[in-house]
Amino acid sequence: VQLQASGGGLVQAGGSLRLSCAASGRAFSSYGMGWFRQAPGKEREFVARIRRSGGSTDYADSVKGRFTISRDNAKNMVYLQMNSLKPEDTAVYYCAAIFGSISYSPDDYISWGQGTQVTVSS
Repeated sequence: VQLQASGGGLVQAGGSLRLSCAASGRAFSSYGMGWFRQAPGKEREFVARIRRSGGSTDYADSVKGRFTISRDNAKNMVYLQMNSLKPEDTAVYYCAAIFGSISYSPDDYISWGQGTQVTVSS
């Protein structure tokens, strides 16, 4: 599956953004999906994940209650709604696909989008 992320931008602290990830291929519903982020000088870190059916989600503690991951299997899309953004949320955000059980580790994901920059100003 090929992925393309979009929706990043510059926003003030407290604002919102919605990231989108478009997937190609007919087997999209076979993949668990995740969002990760990488800030300058830091390792890529887990943000959120969602199971193939969309029935179960999981979040990093740092974004819990502020971010929501969702998917539309009919449209081959995954979304990350980000509210109450903080300057520490500034990073490049990546969507990723995993075949099988979802995971916290980026090493387990087999396909990655190109990333979209999110910058939160204070």
